[in-house]
Amino acid sequence: MAAPLKTIRSILRNLRFWIVLAVWASSLLFVLFQGGKTSLMLFVMISVLALYLIAGGLGGIRRVHGSRSLSLEQEQGEALQAGDQVKVNLNFAVPGFLPMPYVIIREVMKRHNGETWSFEESVIPDFRGSGELMFQTPPLERGRYFFTETECVTEDIFGFIEHKGIFHVPGQFRVFPRTVSISDWRMMDKNSRLAGPQRAAVSRRETTQINGVRDYVYGDRISRIHWNATAKTGSWKSKEFEYDSVPKIMLVLDATSAHYGSDAEFELAVSTAASLLNYASKKRLCMGLATVGEEFKMFAPSEHYSDRQRMMHHLVDVTANGYGNILPKLEKGGRFIPSGSMFVLISPQSGKKVLELLRWADTRGFTTSHIMVSSSERESSTKQGWVSMLTARGTFGCSVSSLHDLPAALGGGTI
Repeated sequence: MAAPLKTIRSILRNLRFWIVLAVWASSLLFVLFQGGKTSLMLFVMISVLALYLIAGGLGGIRRVHGSRSLSLEQEQGEALQAGDQVKVNLNFAVPGFLPMPYVIIREVMKRHNGETWSFEESVIPDFRGSGELMFQTPPLERGRYFFTETECVTEDIFGFIEHKGIFHVPGQFRVFPRTVSISDWRMMDKNSRLAGPQRAAVSRRETTQINGVRDYVYGDRISRIHWNATAKTGSWKSKEFEYDSVPKIMLVLDATSAHYGSDAEFELAVSTAASLLNYASKKRLCMGLATVGEEFKMFAPSEHYSDRQRMMHHLVDVTANGYGNILPKLEKGGRFIPSGSMFVLISPQSGKKVLELLRWADTRGFTTSHIMVSSSERESSTKQGWVSMLTARGTFGCSVSSLHDLPAALGGGTI
């Protein structure tokens, strides 16, 4: 629909140009063949009008420039999550002195998967040719967003000819998946019957081994203050101690398109993985991430903030583009998963293929668990039967129908 509209606009612009040219040529012929003051005055007026139209087409709006600022730039340290909106402030300036009755601004924002949003608004510029446009995006879903070229359209004061100018101001941002706060995870509880011999409590105690120096945090005990580092740097520093070792955790996200009934179901799986990464960061757990889609992508378990951010950025871009059975891909790439890790499968699948996958993980020495994501409530009895069967074989399992159900499903109570 957009292409025919552009074609029609182009035809109208060309038609108006030829009409003006024909009027000017007629006035010129009128002077040459008729003569007299009347024809000369008419020719001068039409020539002045034509020069004005030509000047407006060759300069002015064609040399427009501008700048764009986003509301997220003002909120330092606050990452955008799915469902948030972004306020956009666009400033433009048109050089020259020719008056413009209005300027139509057309903005296009694209998502990494190809979806686009168009924003169009008219602005009346001031006498210097400057103007400002403010608008707010709709609630955004997870992904990378960027703005394309900004189109500015105006007409002369008589409405004869439309002039257009384009400028490009880079504007990119990321929207992270929705997350929910998890207070506890029953699989990690050493007193749980599902914990197993390789599991450990989530709470990690500090050892007496110094692991480095960090900035002083209000509430640190005086015994924690590193006096030598404080004296050298001139700012308060505290000792950083090593923590008791805990098992490594590997989240395995199923990104096979045929396994998901809708986009919302896949978003639920991605949000579940992101929430568990935030939980690991809060509890100082060593967690990694593997996505099994068209390709097998793996991030080794780590406690470092930079590694955790790389995993979150990967979840921003991940799509359900996989096909076939995920077990062969895991058999090929799973050899890099550290032995003895906790293997957490996040998938809407159940049944024979998942049991084969869990048995393969058991043979590799992993401690297995399955978080079944499903946005459908129609098969609740089937999901409960699957979780009961996993519990009977000593495997932690839970079913999640919405993100707000995740804390309770993991055993940490409701949010």
